[in-house]
Amino acid sequence: MTDLANPAVAEKLPSERSVLIVEDDHSFLQRLAKALEQRGFTVSTAESVAEGLLKVQQVAPAFAVVDMRLGDGNGLDVISALKRRRPEARGIILTGYGNIATAVNAVKLGAVDYLAKPVDADDVVAALLAQDQKTIGPPENPMSADRVRWEHIQRIYELCGRNVSETARRLNMHRRTLQRILAKRAPR
Repeated sequence: MTDLANPAVAEKLPSERSVLIVEDDHSFLQRLAKALEQRGFTVSTAESVAEGLLKVQQVAPAFAVVDMRLGDGNGLDVISALKRRRPEARGIILTGYGNIATAVNAVKLGAVDYLAKPVDADDVVAALLAQDQKTIGPPENPMSADRVRWEHIQRIYELCGRNVSETARRLNMHRRTLQRILAKRAPR
């Protein structure tokens, strides 16, 4: 059930149900496009940042679902362009490389949500149609303490321009210890 049945939500959401999906995984793009069409959206697709920017320039959709990392650049560029052309548009970022720093950046650039892959169509629709004032309940599977630590280190590392020495100094840790942490995969 969507939030469109609630009149207060329907007023805040664009009445038009056009959505642009920008995703470089062709099979995932096709499945998501079909699923959103079945849920009442008019779908247009793009497989690159350049193609997504062109579609936004031609006709800015009411909604966008954009992959963070695409072959020719960063999906946040598409979200920024969409918000400039149509400020009331609602966009979400999808990524398989989630960390807190990029999530914060996505929201600053106008995304209304940030979803980690794999994601299903119901989650995408819920994020697109969510109420702004809706309080989010506690997560079913919250991040582990190790993952929170890793996310914090990644955030500081990004803020320091990916400079290991500067990051180590600011985190008050040995440079080699930091290098070992950065070389490992993210904990679950």
